[in-house]
Amino acid sequence: MTPIKTQIEIPPGMIDFGIGHPSPMLLPLELLKEAARNRLDQNHTGYLAYGAEQGEEHFRRALAQFLSRSYHLAVNHDHLFITAGASLGLDLISTLFTKPGDTILVEEPTYFLALRIFSDHGLNIVGVPMDAEGLMVDTLEKQLTRYEPVLLYTIPTFHNPSSATLSEDRRQHLVQLSNKFNFLIVADEVYHCLSYTEKPPRPMASYAESNTVLSLGSFSKILAPGLRLGWIQAAPVLLERFIKCGLLDSGGGLNPFTSGLVRSALELGLQDQHLKHLKAAYSKRMRALTKALTQHLPSFTEFSEPSGGYFVWLKLPDHIDTQKLLLSAQSRKVSYQPGLKFSHRQGLNNYLRLSFSYYEASQLEKGVQALSAVLKKEKARL
Repeated sequence: MTPIKTQIEIPPGMIDFGIGHPSPMLLPLELLKEAARNRLDQNHTGYLAYGAEQGEEHFRRALAQFLSRSYHLAVNHDHLFITAGASLGLDLISTLFTKPGDTILVEEPTYFLALRIFSDHGLNIVGVPMDAEGLMVDTLEKQLTRYEPVLLYTIPTFHNPSSATLSEDRRQHLVQLSNKFNFLIVADEVYHCLSYTEKPPRPMASYAESNTVLSLGSFSKILAPGLRLGWIQAAPVLLERFIKCGLLDSGGGLNPFTSGLVRSALELGLQDQHLKHLKAAYSKRMRALTKALTQHLPSFTEFSEPSGGYFVWLKLPDHIDTQKLLLSAQSRKVSYQPGLKFSHRQGLNNYLRLSFSYYEASQLEKGVQALSAVLKKEKARL
């Protein structure tokens, strides 16, 4: 049988720390077979028709119950709008709430593919610095006297790439500022359920009643990315823009068939079981990677151990350019994402992002050993 091509094709022997995906062995084929049998055996054809614009109600109710357990707070199904993944949600937000030339704020660093989406929409991007507690909200407040942003894009929990988590105090302050200065908070919360060593603050979704928060969620990180299924959680007054947009008027609700399968996964408890399995697997991989980094990397590198998510953000001396170093690393069969990608201003040249989601512990250590050799050689050369 000819293999199915996927978004990534890894060269033989390469350990690519740049891949922020679950590994094939963590993709729940048997779980989804069970969910599909359960849904299709009920002989309902509704999931094969054009879907309800907001998303099928029974699915939204099942999702709300799952999120209520995961977030430890009550989630109303009427505050959920179903999307074809978080990326489509972000693109829809850009389409419906911005116009070319508008100013938006992002964290520095930020998710590099979000920058691509904002660029597609012709938006003026301004960065806000981060520290160990996430977005520096006091600095943001000063910037808001200079700029008039339409929205701020943030990854508040287990940040991509830095793994930082925005503190509870800063979350509250951020919401206050969004009301005072009249901008939307687009919170990319796809990693919120993937906590390993400590419970994060309540999600930004919990501030939906402020009428300024749009929280993005996705099954890509907690079930399977190929499902292309996610949600936006927000106040109904904001969701109306999505429900009544031309895209849905033409095509109906997004991904209704997949919603039916995942509804069964939620109602049968399969999603809860799989999330527990993922957290155990990723926790083990995270510890394996950070242990290998501590043991093998030269002393001039810096990183913080993440408490959730997928990533370790590695800082090198200022004079080491990780973009230029990438070819040397790949010649030793190891790769990563250079810091430059995560900067809206073409900075962060001495950083790199490592992901632990794709590889087993032994492969992670092997990759770190190769990376360490590259870094030591580069340091000696300079």
